[in-house]
Amino acid sequence: MSEKFDAVIIGGGPGGYVCAIRLSQLGFKTACVESRDTLGGTCLNIGCIPSKSLLNLSENYHKAKNFEKIGIEIGNLKLNLEKMMKNKDKAVTILTKGIEFLFKKNKVSYFKGTGSFKNKNQIIVTDKDKKETIIETKYTIISTGSEPSSIPGIQFDEKTIISSTGALKIPKVPKKMIIVGGGYIGLEMGSVWSRLGSNVEVIEFLDHITPGMDREISNEFMKILVKQGVNFNLKTKVESITKSSNGVLIEVSRPDGKKEKIESDVVLISVGRKPYTKNLNLDKIGVNLDKKGKVKVDKNFRTNVQDIYAVGDVIDGPMLAHKAEEEGIAVAEIISGQSGHVNYDVIPSVIYTSPEVAAVGKTEEQLKNDKISYKVGKFPFMANSRAKAINEPEGFVKILADSKTDKVLGVHIIGPHAGEMIAEMSVAMEFGASSEDIARTCHAHPTFSEAIKEAALSVDKRQIHS
Repeated sequence: MSEKFDAVIIGGGPGGYVCAIRLSQLGFKTACVESRDTLGGTCLNIGCIPSKSLLNLSENYHKAKNFEKIGIEIGNLKLNLEKMMKNKDKAVTILTKGIEFLFKKNKVSYFKGTGSFKNKNQIIVTDKDKKETIIETKYTIISTGSEPSSIPGIQFDEKTIISSTGALKIPKVPKKMIIVGGGYIGLEMGSVWSRLGSNVEVIEFLDHITPGMDREISNEFMKILVKQGVNFNLKTKVESITKSSNGVLIEVSRPDGKKEKIESDVVLISVGRKPYTKNLNLDKIGVNLDKKGKVKVDKNFRTNVQDIYAVGDVIDGPMLAHKAEEEGIAVAEIISGQSGHVNYDVIPSVIYTSPEVAAVGKTEEQLKNDKISYKVGKFPFMANSRAKAINEPEGFVKILADSKTDKVLGVHIIGPHAGEMIAEMSVAMEFGASSEDIARTCHAHPTFSEAIKEAALSVDKRQIHS
C-alpha cells in the first residue's frame, strides 16, 4: 500500500520547504520530495548561500590587502582558495541540515528522489538507485525551481565553459574570466573572482548592465565596478565559443560590426535561468505551460488541473528565493481556506556586490512608461557621516514618490548595506507610506539609514546635509 498524504510538494527549495512546513503547521499531513541529496534547492546548495559566502570572504581578502592604508599592518597576505571553499561548503552544510531539522520538528515527511506524476493524485519518487516509491496525495504543489540557461548550441562543461554552479567551485583563480551577460548573478560572481585576482571582462548585448534596474542606479553601478577593475563590452554579441588549448576562445561582434576573438581561461555564461519542469510528466496529467516553459497558474497559484498548484521559479515573476517563500506560504494558506496573498509590487531585490545594490517598487523608466507623475529625492553616501567614517562613501539613495499623493512608489539604493536598508522601505511601502512619513521618522545617528531619511526630505527639496 502506498502512503497517503494530504499534500505533497515536489521540490525542497525555498518555495517548497517553506510551503511544506506551513502546510504541516496548518494541520495537513505533508510530504516533500527533493531530488538533491540535501534540501534547500538552488538557493542553499548552489546559489544564494554559497555565493554570498564567497562574496563575503573575497571582500574580506580585498579589504585586508588595503589594511596598511588605514593603519593596520599584517605582513604578508596569502590567499588559500581551498580553505575558502571549505568555509563556503561548511555554511551550506549547516543550513541544509537545518532544514532537515525543521522538517522533523514540524513532522514533514522527507523523500529523497525525483518526483513525477503517475496521475494527478499519485506521485512517483525515483531514488538514485532507480527504486520507485509511489505516494498518494490530494494536493500537489510543484516547486522544482530553475536551472541556468545557455547560449544556443553551447553546453556547460563546468570546467572552462561554466554556469553559476561552476563559478562557485573553480579550483584555482583564473588569470582571465569572461562573463557573458551583465545581470545580477554574473556581476556577483565576477566581483568574487576579480577580488581574488582574476582579470574579469563582461560581454553584454544591451547598451547597459542589469536590465530592469533603474537606469541611473545601473549607470552608477557600472562606474563603480569599472573603478574596481571589471571591464565591460556593451552592445557586443557573442557569435561563438570554442574550447582552446589555453581555455576558451570567444568570438564577438562589436557595435561597429567588426568581429574579434577573445581568449580566456574560463567563460561564465550568465544569460538567465529557465524553469525546471522536465521529467515531471506534466503533459501526462495535462498541466498547461506557457511559451517559456513556465507553469501557468491563476492568482491563487492553481494550475488548470484541480488541486495541483505551482510556486517559485517555475511560474511567472522574478526568480528570487524570497518571492518563492512568500508564494509557498500563500499557497499553503489558500489550500487551508485562508486568504494567502503576495504583494508583487513590494518584492525587494538585492545585488550583493560591494557596494550592494537594492531596490523595491517602480523604476523611473516604469513610471514614465505608465505616465505616472512623480517626484525624486536623492541623497549621496558621500554626505553620510557613517559611510564617510568607515571609508565607504560610494553610491546614493533614491526615492520616487507620487507627485500628487506623496506615496512612495519605488526606492533604489546603491551603497553600504543596501540589502539590509531596503527592508525599511519595503515595510513602509507595504503600509502605503508617503515620503513625508519617512522624513518625519527619527533615524539613529550615525547610521547608513540616515541617508534614507535625507532622501525622503529631498523629495520636497529640504534635505539638511547635502
